[in-house]
Amino acid sequence: MTDDNLDVPEGTSEVESGAPSLADELLARDTEIADLKDRLLRGAAEMENTRRRLERDKVDSAAYAMTGFARDLLGVADNLRRAVAALPAEAPGFEAVRTGIEATERELGTVLARHGIVRVETDGQKLDPNKHQAMIEVDSEAHEAGAIVSELQAGYTIKDRLLRPALVSVARAK
Repeated sequence: MTDDNLDVPEGTSEVESGAPSLADELLARDTEIADLKDRLLRGAAEMENTRRRLERDKVDSAAYAMTGFARDLLGVADNLRRAVAALPAEAPGFEAVRTGIEATERELGTVLARHGIVRVETDGQKLDPNKHQAMIEVDSEAHEAGAIVSELQAGYTIKDRLLRPALVSVARAK
């Protein structure tokens, strides 16, 4: 008996004694290598997905960072429209005031549009719950059921997202 075969009884081989053969060890190592390679590839793919998601979040963050400020400015635009509507139609001396308020309103609209803030279209449209909020239903012979009759408050989008829905009145079904 030699030192190499101390735990193997005399007359038996390693295969017979249950000790792993060289082929079994290689197979186990190959399996372990394949598992590690798979984990490495999955980890790399997960890192790439995370990187892409963070990049997309960064772009969205930059594009929509001014959403709160834009919502606040929409109140100013509404008040300018109300101011023009409240001026008497034929009162002497108010033409300059009306012209000034309308110019300010146009300039505000231009600035909003420059930053991707666009008014939601309501004229001649059917009610779209993704853009419009129906406030009242009215009887209308001129409109089919579900069509927008009038706009109560303008709605706006920022880039491709709804900033504020348009508040509208809708024709009632007959």
